[in-house]
Amino acid sequence: MTQRKPAPSQNPADSHDLIRVRGARENNLKDVSIELPKRRLTVFTGVSGSGKSSLVFGTIAAESQRMINETYSTFVQGFMPTLGRPEVDVLEGLTTAIIVDQERMGANSRSTVGTATDANAMLRVLFSRLGKPHVGSSNAFSFNVPSVRGVGQISVEKGGGKTEKRVFTVNGGMCSRCEGMGSVNDIDLAQLYDDTKSLSEGALTIPGYTVDGWQVRIFAASGFLDPDKPIRKYTKKELHDFLYREPTKVKFESMNLTYEGLVPRIQKSFLSKDVDAMQPHIRAFVERAVTFTTCPECGGTRLNEAARSSRIKKVNIAEACSMQINELAEWVRGLKEPSVAPLLATLLRTLDSFVEIGLGYLSLDRPSGTLSGGESQRIQMIRHLGSSLTDVTYVFDEPTIGLHPHDIQRMNGLLLRLRDKGNTVLVVEHKPEAIEIADHVVDLGPGAGTAGGEVVFEGTVAGLRASGTLTGRHLDDRAALKPSVRKPSGVLKVRGASAHNLQKVDVDIPLGVLVVVTGVAGSGKSSLIHGSVSGKDGVVSVDQAPIRGSRRSNPATYTDLLEPIRKAFAKANGVKPALFSANSEGACPVCNGAGVIYTDLAMMAGVATVCEECEGRRFQAAVLEYRLGGLNIAEVLDLPVKDAVAFFGAGKAHTPAAHAILTRMSDVGLGYLRLGQPLTTLSGGERQRLKLATHMGADGGVYVLDEPTTGLHLADVEQMLGLLDRLVDSGKSVIVIEHHQAVMAHADWIIDLGPGAGHDGGRIVFEGTPAHLVAAKATLTGKHLAAYVR
Repeated sequence: MTQRKPAPSQNPADSHDLIRVRGARENNLKDVSIELPKRRLTVFTGVSGSGKSSLVFGTIAAESQRMINETYSTFVQGFMPTLGRPEVDVLEGLTTAIIVDQERMGANSRSTVGTATDANAMLRVLFSRLGKPHVGSSNAFSFNVPSVRGVGQISVEKGGGKTEKRVFTVNGGMCSRCEGMGSVNDIDLAQLYDDTKSLSEGALTIPGYTVDGWQVRIFAASGFLDPDKPIRKYTKKELHDFLYREPTKVKFESMNLTYEGLVPRIQKSFLSKDVDAMQPHIRAFVERAVTFTTCPECGGTRLNEAARSSRIKKVNIAEACSMQINELAEWVRGLKEPSVAPLLATLLRTLDSFVEIGLGYLSLDRPSGTLSGGESQRIQMIRHLGSSLTDVTYVFDEPTIGLHPHDIQRMNGLLLRLRDKGNTVLVVEHKPEAIEIADHVVDLGPGAGTAGGEVVFEGTVAGLRASGTLTGRHLDDRAALKPSVRKPSGVLKVRGASAHNLQKVDVDIPLGVLVVVTGVAGSGKSSLIHGSVSGKDGVVSVDQAPIRGSRRSNPATYTDLLEPIRKAFAKANGVKPALFSANSEGACPVCNGAGVIYTDLAMMAGVATVCEECEGRRFQAAVLEYRLGGLNIAEVLDLPVKDAVAFFGAGKAHTPAAHAILTRMSDVGLGYLRLGQPLTTLSGGERQRLKLATHMGADGGVYVLDEPTTGLHLADVEQMLGLLDRLVDSGKSVIVIEHHQAVMAHADWIIDLGPGAGHDGGRIVFEGTPAHLVAAKATLTGKHLAAYVR
């Protein structure tokens, strides 16, 4: 009788099933130590500013990416972003981290939903194999490849040292008229310059083209133009050289540069970018100076006639890309062709992922720059769902942003699928529906800013409910319908709205009350409000566009709070206001007011060290001698907003202009922020609320807010509702695009769009009070709100 072999002991490799963090001190983290299970879904919760992003993105994900970057050669690292080592004692068990955040997708005007997800590439291969007539390889269907990319001669070495010359061409699908852009533009020359002035008198009225600027100096030094002659006195040749001259080499201040006419220069620098992604002042110039019209040659399809002539079942590739993705998936499902069966299966899997994730209403030809942050994040998810990689750490930043309660269940399913493939999924989230699916929960707090940065709970969702933490107490919060609603003072009439998928919508939006516009993602909410209300006189719009800032920017500079503070210091001490700016005369001469010294180590990662001269305070020692209300400027900028409200509200430091701005910052829930905290350390939700605080000071009778609860903890939503009430009670009309049920329940009037997304949406499916919406339960929103209210 043979003896059974004893079971082998566990392989040491199998013991690495935890990510261990010891002594994390990034931003406001207070020596945090935690252990996270691998191949599980961990949700990080806590009030905005409690340290969630600092732990997940600033410590775990940042160190993973930094270590991966170090595996590349120093030459390659020179082209990659420099990542500093996070403030942490020990990080063990890290795997490759893939960050799927809320940043909008690149605004390249040739980037579309199809090109961003490889769906377009697969469709091009499909048409090159099955399309009739056959017009060439997959390049023949690409609007990013010119019809003739190169025509020339190449030498091919033959036997015996002989060479043979051949002509080569590459056929692409780009429309030659619009160069694959889908639209042509007409520039209004009167908006580019004032012809009564000369170049040296500032004739050019284009952003960035100042008299002493680089661009204008090249014009003046080219030798083709007289910089002191008014433009209206140019000869025909001078005017042509000024506006349209083809690229020509010129000598400029001992440098060889290329001079070209103003119009092609404008087309390259401004018109090759997506208009929606431009800075506001540049977008205003482009909208004023340029008229965009659909290309008459390709009809906006971006493709030449040859590419459009090839069809599969009477459908060409341009028509396929313009279909809603759910309809395109059905069309692909109907193609039964054994020769391309694997390609069809992969393409169908990608298209079905769009539908499953709630993006079936998009089309593959939709420009990626027009997608919201939430849509961009979900498109990135589609890429990763089809990936062969496993044992990867996926890091998500509030994936439920922009999602109707009906869509959140689908998002949850996708997160669980990523986990079930053997990946570690880390999610920063506030919505109870998303927290519910966690295998492991980490709750940070107890407060925000300096009052946060600690792990107050770690465990299961059931344990969180019983824990008594702020998140635990609010996890089962439910809103109550208001016993009475306000009466409108008038209406804003919208007639025949047809932007994007809107189907000639007529609606009367009540004024003087809180109106919530809701509906599933893609139903037409933003198209209705931003297309028909925003931009009108007296309308203040706070949208989802992110605010960006350098490491020198902070809440005081962004909100213009620093201006009254500098003037108050100057008046109290009898000196110039410029002394109290770290970007001007008062800056520490060693670090130039940055507070830190950045040492560039060429091919290696740069190092930032606290300036020894000013010890990180950014100002000259002499400036710090001046005081206001007992504090110097560095101490004032180190105050949290709530302390600054009291400081500037009364006493010797009483400054009404500063106090008004600080009160608005406190009202939007940013009382914990330090005035001089770098904008780069703020979370997405904090930045949006900072933007809201700034806009609240604007003059306007109608406020349009796009998802103001983004990044807000359950406990902070009540404070946001109080702010909305104060705006309405002060005589403002407030229109909110929102999915949060607590905001819907608090509304005076609800406008619900739907019933679905894309072609299936674009209609008003309900108008009335929240009570009537709940009673009817006739729409998806009504059913979810009825289940939510108590």
